[in-house]
Amino acid sequence: MSESSLSLRPKRKTGASSRASRGKKAAPRRSGDKRSRILEAAIKVFARNGFHATRVSEVAKAAGVADGTIYLYFDSKESLLVSLFEDRIERLLTFMKEELPKQPDAPARLRAVIDMQLGLLEGERDLAEVITVILRQSTRLLKEFAAPRFTAYIDGIARIVAEGQASGAFRQDVSPHVAARAVFGALDGITLTWALGRAEAGALARASGQLADILLRGLAP
Repeated sequence: MSESSLSLRPKRKTGASSRASRGKKAAPRRSGDKRSRILEAAIKVFARNGFHATRVSEVAKAAGVADGTIYLYFDSKESLLVSLFEDRIERLLTFMKEELPKQPDAPARLRAVIDMQLGLLEGERDLAEVITVILRQSTRLLKEFAAPRFTAYIDGIARIVAEGQASGAFRQDVSPHVAARAVFGALDGITLTWALGRAEAGALARASGQLADILLRGLAP
């Protein structure tokens, strides 16, 4: 996932993202429903075949649904890929809204974000590959549809840095948004090398603590 690829508040969607949602309100979204099965199948098929070589019929077969069922939930293969990203980034944004206020200070909140992002992908090599490699291959999707979500995420990290500066926990001579992009860039690099390598169990968890230590030392006053 590139920097361009990553709000809790609902936004008016446009383009493919809007088309993916328009007219789909009646589709069930309970845990274990067909939409979830389609998304999980898409992760596996995209990781195996690549996005451009994948046919919608292959995703349908892997999900155990008819080809037409895909279009009850997603308008196109592109909107399916965008939804994979949006679902995962929403988890991160929800975590930042609900869980970060429970942390005692900015350093603890930043460490929690790092743990959450890497923990979300632990054990999900195919998903990590789709997000870090396949999604970034589609520049148009990244620019038009994924960028707003990514911006919301970066803004959330930047707020943590700004809060740390205000409390004296972080140095004052660093731009919060530059620091936020550095955090994301480091997380993205670790995830990419993990997904393309042996994807060892527990490796992301171990890297999480080390990365947090490095970044927090760099931000210390």
